[in-house]
Amino acid sequence: MSLKSAVTNLCLIAISVVVGLGAAEGLLRLKNESMRNYDIEMWRYAKELKIRSDDPLLDHEHVKNGSAVLQSVTIRTNQWGLRGGPVPPSSPGQRRILFLGGSITLGWGVPEEDTVTARLERRLQSDGEDVVVMNAGIGNYNAARSVELFSKRLQPLQPTDIVVHFFLRDAESLEPGGGNWLLRNSELAVTLWSVMHQYLDPQGEASLVEHYRAAYRPDAPGFTATQAALKRLAEFAHAHAIRIYLAMIPDIHNLESYPFAFAHEAIGRLATEDGYRYLDLLPFFGTLAPQKLWAMPGDPHPNALGHEIMADAIYPMLKVE
Repeated sequence: MSLKSAVTNLCLIAISVVVGLGAAEGLLRLKNESMRNYDIEMWRYAKELKIRSDDPLLDHEHVKNGSAVLQSVTIRTNQWGLRGGPVPPSSPGQRRILFLGGSITLGWGVPEEDTVTARLERRLQSDGEDVVVMNAGIGNYNAARSVELFSKRLQPLQPTDIVVHFFLRDAESLEPGGGNWLLRNSELAVTLWSVMHQYLDPQGEASLVEHYRAAYRPDAPGFTATQAALKRLAEFAHAHAIRIYLAMIPDIHNLESYPFAFAHEAIGRLATEDGYRYLDLLPFFGTLAPQKLWAMPGDPHPNALGHEIMADAIYPMLKVE
């Protein structure tokens, strides 16, 4: 074969590969318009409502005054990057409750009016309270990031109460994101990455339990950072007469034979030692089946019913005596 023929063949192969990949990308984007692919919707969330933070501890933040329809639900952010409408300025005697947390707190897959924060605001206002409940939940945040967000960005909100809405992953170390150009820009790359991890990562409840037992070891880096962050927030709150609470959210894969009680016990001890009012939300979920609580198949975030259960449980704790 001549050099010219070899070059021609290589060019044809390259063109075919590019055309094939482009066609696959286009078909996937058409298919995913249904908004039923959890991984793609999370990818779109990162592209449309997140920006790289100038604080390396935060890694990313919400855009301000943004809006996107994700998993068929509108998520809007206000002037602070919080989910919801504009936050009114503080006024004398007004109660201002700030929720810190991750994607569950945000209300991923749940309409704004059905989130735990919106439900609590309506209920407390119906009691005659002058109250604002603010939702600072951001997807892929842990406790350390949430506390850093409050320290660097949200103190001017002047909360009278802070609720740390804590989930199992809040004690994990999180790697910086956004470094791979393909994963930032291609649904095909995201799909292939997800499939690869489904096959390569350990599967099943036993593997997950082992993972979290390692994450909650006293010397685990993520758990150590969590301890420091919760203590720092508590010290600030006590110094500024802010009421503080920690509500522990259960994993809703298996409520009938719940395997993560050790994590709830560890966080309960930390919270109590630091002066938080602690609430374990696990008993309030009973033994409901996952399909009754998941935002959609393949997405284990609590749905509107899950947020209703959390709001009903947290409400008595927030009543000022």
